[in-house]
Amino acid sequence: MLQRFVRMSFQEEHIKTFKELFSEVQPKIKEFEGCHSVQLLQDSTDKKVFMTFSVWDSEDALNNYRESDFFKATWRKTKVLFKQKPEAFSMNIIQ
Repeated sequence: MLQRFVRMSFQEEHIKTFKELFSEVQPKIKEFEGCHSVQLLQDSTDKKVFMTFSVWDSEDALNNYRESDFFKATWRKTKVLFKQKPEAFSMNIIQ
């Protein structure tokens, strides 16, 4: 199982827009083959910082999602809201 973390910092005036967009796309992301869950987290001190946490069967499953038209359209809408470049990490549980 692959754990995917994406850290994003938004311009303050775009936070509401991002939350609404995520609420709309979250159920659709969960429907992708190989996706077990996807959650949105918000930093406890800096309310402009969010992280998505998703669980995938494999790197291939994640890449199939990332190559989809759905992901590309969603990312286009999201990236214009950023304050800083996002950071992504893929991790495997080893114990």
